[in-house]
Amino acid sequence: MSGAVEAKLAELGLTLPDVVPPLAAYQPAVRSGAYVFTAGQLPMVGGSLPTTGKVGAEVSAEEAKKLAAVCALNALAAVKSVIGDLDKIERVVKVVGFVASAPDFTGQPGVLNGASELLGEVLGDKGVHARSAVGVAVLPLDAPVEVELQVEVSAS
Repeated sequence: MSGAVEAKLAELGLTLPDVVPPLAAYQPAVRSGAYVFTAGQLPMVGGSLPTTGKVGAEVSAEEAKKLAAVCALNALAAVKSVIGDLDKIERVVKVVGFVASAPDFTGQPGVLNGASELLGEVLGDKGVHARSAVGVAVLPLDAPVEVELQVEVSAS
């Protein structure tokens, strides 16, 4: 099932990937009432990470920004797995992003703009959200970035 949101993805040259299988004992996304919460999504492409390492060392901020957009796309796939149709998204409420950072790297907000900008392009005003951008020492599989979403969805 696809609608306006997936048409917008196609217009942007993007396709919704398969849901990334969990790396441990959790679900990629769960619904609670009017909200869907995603697990942290890594920038997996075709089942593997395109790059690993710390942002500001092995990975450039610009490359990490692109990876954050991949994380957001994976998060949308996880949301769809729960609600069936991305057109049911009322709004993205919150984005939380983690950036595996070199000790002197302070550009986490710029990296997370990759996810925020993708959500805005795809969802328009429904993609405008609150956000946290957190620098961390290391992420699972040595991923440079991880993103999770909280999305409000319609009842239907």
